[in-house]
Formats: sequence, C-alpha cells, structure tokens
Amino acid sequence: MYELFIGMRYLRAKRSEAFASLLTVFAAVGIAIGVMTLDIVLAVMTGFEEDLRDRIVGFNPHVLVMHQFGPIEEEGPLIDTIASVDGVVSASPFVYGNLMLSRRDRVAGVFVRGIVPDALGAADLASRMVEGGIDQLNRTFSVPLANGRGSTARLPGIILGRRLAKELGVAVGDAVNAAIPVAPGSRSGVPRLRRLAIAGLFDSGMPEYDKAVAYLSLSEAQNVFGLAGRLSSVEVKVEDLYDAPRVAEKISEAAGFPYRVRDWLQSNENLFAALKLQKTVYFIVLLLIVLVAAFTILATLIMVVTEKRRDIAILRSMGATTRSIRRIFVSKGLVIGTIGTAAGTLLGILGCFALRNYQFIDLPVDVFYVSTVPIRIYPSYFVLVAVCAFAISLLATLYPAYQASRLAPVEVLRYE
Repeated sequence: MYELFIGMRYLRAKRSEAFASLLTVFAAVGIAIGVMTLDIVLAVMTGFEEDLRDRIVGFNPHVLVMHQFGPIEEEGPLIDTIASVDGVVSASPFVYGNLMLSRRDRVAGVFVRGIVPDALGAADLASRMVEGGIDQLNRTFSVPLANGRGSTARLPGIILGRRLAKELGVAVGDAVNAAIPVAPGSRSGVPRLRRLAIAGLFDSGMPEYDKAVAYLSLSEAQNVFGLAGRLSSVEVKVEDLYDAPRVAEKISEAAGFPYRVRDWLQSNENLFAALKLQKTVYFIVLLLIVLVAAFTILATLIMVVTEKRRDIAILRSMGATTRSIRRIFVSKGLVIGTIGTAAGTLLGILGCFALRNYQFIDLPVDVFYVSTVPIRIYPSYFVLVAVCAFAISLLATLYPAYQASRLAPVEVLRYE
C-alpha cells in the first residue's frame, strides 16, 4: 500500500524540516511516558486495592448471618442449612461484643470476637499469629496472683493484636483485667470484671485493626457476654469472593425469616467504591498525558501538511484520491502513536516487574499498612491503556489528514 510507504518517508525529514522531525520524536516520547506511567499507576492502585481486600476479608467473614431481633437460639439447624447451600465452604458459630481491657494504668477498648479455634474460618487468623497459637484459646493459663503469696489462678486466654499488646504493656502469659459493659435491661449499673491471660499475639498488617480487635474462644465469649448456648451470628466462607452476593442471596432464601444476611461487599461498600473511584480518576488524569502527546502529533502533521503542499498537489495530479491522501497522513500519525504506545507498554511492564521483584521503594507501615509498593499485573489493563492511547493517536490524525485531502492541486501548482 503506497500510502503507508509515503507516510513512512515523511517520518524521515530533510535538514530543512528538522524541527518537524524533532516534534515527531517528542510526540512518540510523550505517548510512551504517558502509557508507561498509566500502566504502572494502575498496577500499583490495583495492588493496594487487592491487598487491602485480602487483609479485610481474611479477618472477616465472606457472608454474615444474623438474627433480626437478637441472638441466635438454635445454632445446629441453621448452620446445617447454611452449609448445604452451593458455594459455601464453611459455616462457623460466632459471638461478638465489647470489652474494656486494662493493665496497671493503661486502658484500651476492644471489639471481641468469639470463635471456634479449629474451625476453617479461623485459618486466616492462625496464619497471622506472631506469638503463641490460636489453639491456645482452648486451654487455661496459670497466672500468679498479686498477693505476694506465690498463689496462682487459672485464667482463660485471649488473643490480642501486637500493637494493642504494646499499648497495654503486656506479653504472652500476662494477665489483663476485662470490664464487661452492662447488658441492656440489667438491674445492676456496675460493669462485671474478669481476668484473662494473653494466649497469643497476631499481626494483621493493619494497625487500626490490630489495636481494636481481640479474640476469645466461642465458649468463653458466650460466658463473658451472657450468651450461654446462643450466638451473635454465623460466619460463612465461600469458594469465590466475588460470588459472595449470589451465595448470600441463596443463604437468605434457605434460612428465611427472621435471619438477615450481609456479604463482605455490602459491609465494605463505601471503602471499595472510594478505591474504585480513585483508580478511575487516576486513569482519566494520567490519560491526559497521552492526550497532550497527541496534540504534538496533531501539530506535527499540520506542519507536514503545510510543508508538503507541493507533494500533495503532485500526487493528486497523478491520480491519487482524497482518500489516499488522508491515508498517507493517518498512517504517519498512527506509526508515531504505535511506536510510542509499544515503547510505553514495554517500559510499563518492565517497571512493574522491577517494582514487584526488587521492592526498592520503602513505605511507612503505620501509614500505608504495607512496607513496599504492592503490584498486581493484569494483561487486560495493559491492553486497555494501549487501545486508549492508539485511539487518541488516531483521533489526532483526522483533522490534518482531512485538511490535506482538501488541497486543490490547481491552487498549489499555479505559481510553481
């Protein structure tokens, strides 16, 4: 196709047209930088989003089943019903409440989760233990009394986040005092007190979570919160995280009234909607870099059209159609866009692999909850960015190509 051949010839400018050649290089470099930046930012944003999702979902149920009007009285039939739903991996009884923990002059409020240590749903907590073990919740600990007589007390265990333990100044094996809030309707206005032993420490990687959440065994949590034989809810793990809404709907149909079902997407809807919006905004803003580079293509082609008026007139006189003239300049612009897009995509891939494998950027854990930049590489994102860059490059060629095709050979060659 001779149009492409001529377009490629126009890429190699003469000495008198060196400025146009320089603009061509700038346009390709600009597109490459825009594509590379966009690819890396999308990989980083996706990495942060998925890492946060894994941490949140790892410590929380995929689906939560609760009673509309209070505790769940009969857990056996309900758990059997939930476990029979297609897509459910496990269904575990769950108790929760609030405690005020104190150690000497240090006090901290925590949200307590009562779990079955050997249940499948507790596997994520077990993988995050840094001291002690989740199985220690099933035993009691011998803790010395503060009466100076050498006597000891047998205390149930509690698992704290490592940062919470640091704030309270406790270690594994130490005892803490727990103040249990007054239950609604209770005649006594005085909180109940209980002593608990530190059975282990976990590190979720999320400082705010580590400071605010603690774990008890299910039976101990039922005793602490006065829910003997009853549950606060049932935790459900599913096979596919993103299939949780469908599974939750099936569980709701199977359990029926008066049970209420929520999946993890509903529980964290605002957070993940904000992350998605942020990623979209970054995509649009960084795409403007490619758009700026596309204007350079536009300016380059307009300059070439102006300088090649005589050549265009001769081509038209030799029988070239207006469509062929348009193809010459479109092909030149697309070659610039293709080179820039290909180079930017290659640099983006190399940059992502470098960030993922060498981790040379350190982040403050207390701010970002991760020590290095998380990277998630999806080929579909690279394809999307490349298609957008190519489309913008194509749009930038249309006006100069149209102007070139409108040149009248007679008007141009009249004074030649």
